[in-house]
Amino acid sequence: MKSQSASDYEVLLKRLQDKVGNTAKKARSRLEIPTPQIIWVGKNTIFRNFMDFPKALRRDPEKFLLYLNKELASAGYIAGERVIFLGHKTLSSFQALIDRYIKDYVQCPVCGSPDTHTEKSKPKVAFLICEACGAKSSIKGNYA
Repeated sequence: MKSQSASDYEVLLKRLQDKVGNTAKKARSRLEIPTPQIIWVGKNTIFRNFMDFPKALRRDPEKFLLYLNKELASAGYIAGERVIFLGHKTLSSFQALIDRYIKDYVQCPVCGSPDTHTEKSKPKVAFLICEACGAKSSIKGNYA
């Protein structure tokens, strides 16, 4: 009789783990971030699909560009749907910066939802407000 309840427990535990694992995957896959398309022309780096990122993240393109300029320590300017950066920048550096931007300025620190917006209360104080759980978290910098 003990082996019967142990096997039932393991079956139920497995079923619970499958359900919990699936919800975590769904939450992450809902925010679909495109892969950066980077090309180099001379000494300049062209971020071809730049405008796809502010649209996907629901953020201001100028603020996102300001963040990339600061973190890459380079000047960049918007030219249509793309951004031209001075200097040779790698694809991996763009991917790492985009991931960090999402973690710091898009994802809710409480529930992890990407459904957020920003609100400024004072000139230097901004808050990240989650539309899923209602959490209000302060954010550093002026990039969201």
